[in-house]
Amino acid sequence: MATPISSQALLRAPKVLLHDHLDGGLRPATVVELAAETGYPDLPSTDADGLGTWFRDAADSGSLERYLETFAHTVGVMQTEAALRRVAAECAEDLAADGVVYAEVRFAPELHVEEGLTLDQVVDAVLAGFAQGSARALATGHRIRVGALLTAMRHNARSMEIAELAVRFRDVGVVGFDIAGAEAGHPPTRHLDAFEYLQRENAHFTIHAGEAFGLPSIWQAIQWCGADRLGHGVRIVDDIAVPEDGAADGITLGRLAAYVRDKRIPLELCPTSNVQTGAAKSIAEHPIGLLARLRFRVTVNTDNRLMSGCSMSSEMQGLVDAFGYSWAELQWLTVNAMKSSFLPFDERLTMINEVIKPGYAEVLP
Repeated sequence: MATPISSQALLRAPKVLLHDHLDGGLRPATVVELAAETGYPDLPSTDADGLGTWFRDAADSGSLERYLETFAHTVGVMQTEAALRRVAAECAEDLAADGVVYAEVRFAPELHVEEGLTLDQVVDAVLAGFAQGSARALATGHRIRVGALLTAMRHNARSMEIAELAVRFRDVGVVGFDIAGAEAGHPPTRHLDAFEYLQRENAHFTIHAGEAFGLPSIWQAIQWCGADRLGHGVRIVDDIAVPEDGAADGITLGRLAAYVRDKRIPLELCPTSNVQTGAAKSIAEHPIGLLARLRFRVTVNTDNRLMSGCSMSSEMQGLVDAFGYSWAELQWLTVNAMKSSFLPFDERLTMINEVIKPGYAEVLP
């Protein structure tokens, strides 16, 4: 019988996070304090505990569109350089305290210019915050490296501008580009010029696809736009036929699913968030179990820690409880994520061999 995985050991295990939204991970108390400082008037509660509960309840609707509405309040208090630095610093600290050793945190600069900041000032403030938070975490014995992903909103028309911004900042902390927002009615091909520009610049990018919308979104993201990774991508399961008895030898992959697996295209799966937005019925029924069994390039992520009330440790604990995952499987998921990061190859290899594998060896019973 496998040795049970304790929550303390799980917290200490090194983790890699590829899909986490800066405006989805604020501390409730920080939202309350920033609202008071900036004069933001629309919070549903000024009690930190009550506000945290409100975010989780509002997000737990089964609708991606309703889920996205909660961001009006977090974005609303992130309109100054000081607020952005604080939120980014606390993000790095919170992730490090959860055992995350490498994270790619995404944010949409275009959402933080309502009070007059330029796009460059937004990025500068967030990068400064990540550096500050990482330094504070190191002082407490938690080492973390944070890279930024610059996100363009798919329902707007600023993707080329944000892509150019990502390239301009790529040597000082920005590791890639993303598009996000409601998928239905906003296909990734609307931003094809931005993706073609990024490819010409040898830049990395991921695309939110296959979360609330199905296979056509994934197909466009890969075959038209050339995505390096799929943000969520959970609906790739729609192209996999499983016999009623669940027999492995009877599973068949459609051409798109086979292509994604063959090409080792990483899936940025976010179990708790996927359940909240209706992409999966429960953690136990989440396609991550099947996709991991079929050896897709599966990674585990938080998406929005505030709205989902989750952490990387809690996401992993959920998989342990639902699927009986062992340390070996958790390490496999972590190595998958590090392999799929947008760091240079040699730096990924160093993280795997000098941080992740030794870190797992330390927590093994």
